[in-house]
Amino acid sequence: MATFKVESEQHGELNCWRITSDRAELLIAQQGAQILSYQRVGEPPLLWLSDQAIFRQGKSVRAGVPVCWPWFGNLQRNPQAVQAMYHGEQAPAHGLARARDWQLLGIEEVGEGLRIEFELPEAQGDLPDWPHDVELKLAIELGEDLQLNLTSRNMGNTPVTISQALHSYFAVSDVRQARVEGVEGLDYIETLADWEQRKQQGALGFSGETDRIYLSTPTQLSIVDPHWSRCITLTSSGSRSAVIWNPWTERARELPDMADDGWQRMLCIETANVWDDVVTLAPGKSHSLGVSISDEAL
Repeated sequence: MATFKVESEQHGELNCWRITSDRAELLIAQQGAQILSYQRVGEPPLLWLSDQAIFRQGKSVRAGVPVCWPWFGNLQRNPQAVQAMYHGEQAPAHGLARARDWQLLGIEEVGEGLRIEFELPEAQGDLPDWPHDVELKLAIELGEDLQLNLTSRNMGNTPVTISQALHSYFAVSDVRQARVEGVEGLDYIETLADWEQRKQQGALGFSGETDRIYLSTPTQLSIVDPHWSRCITLTSSGSRSAVIWNPWTERARELPDMADDGWQRMLCIETANVWDDVVTLAPGKSHSLGVSISDEAL
């Protein structure tokens, strides 16, 4: 039987919980219901926490898994149906959920694992300039692997259209040595070249800034990290798009919460509903976006 310990911690201005089991350790912030770090006992971290992370109210931490909702990225780059949901002037990048305090609904043992559940009550009509009633919950399960499920249920009387992502930062030994498998032959949007649509040839390696939206993605993508002799596998549900991002040298220097060489040790693969994969919820309907994160030795 696995044993778990839950401790409250303060990191800068943020309330957090550190959850340890005999297998792994998880750090979660109340703000954004954001996982900040995840590490198996005796292994390098699986999720990356920036050395220069800023723990401040109202600012998403550069780490772990920020929740992007009810839109992803720049709102103006989203389909018109997503843009039309927001009635404000300035739309913050990556939506309204990642920099707000969520409510911890409970932590309970489920089988051999632990289930942590959060809710964002403001999503039910109280988000600024987004006047819709959606029950938004995030369930995190810590067991053999790490599972996240973000569920949106439309409680209102009219359809709601969202884009979203579990913006996962993975830890790698050196991104220049890593590769992503599972994207071979996929169409993708190259955001760094005027948002052109291109086709992926072979596995994805890294030799410069990368910011791509992959379309019609399979349920499984993998990060192969030869130096750490491991393969991180992401198994997604409720998603057929993914964003792969690394800022590389110049962009990293512009980020105040990332070391100049921090880009070498991280790689984002974001399980998403973006581009032609956005979600429209009819009244009473729900949708779950999920990812399971596991690793194995090469």
